[in-house]
Amino acid sequence: MLIIDSKDCENIDKALKKYKKKFEKAKVLLQLRSRQSYTKPSVKRRGEVLKAIYRQKISSGQIEL
Repeated sequence: MLIIDSKDCENIDKALKKYKKKFEKAKVLLQLRSRQSYTKPSVKRRGEVLKAIYRQKISSGQIEL
């Protein structure tokens, strides 16, 4: 549960903006999407390895964005 401390004189728009930032940083939506379906640990690990290979190629200059 996300709690936002707001002062009495603070605008509701600012409080909403704080809530949205806190919601995004908490990664609640990503957790919800990941829990909707089960992914096997081997598939999850393979995805991590492919991402690491991609990042390595970008840093070495083999792939240009």
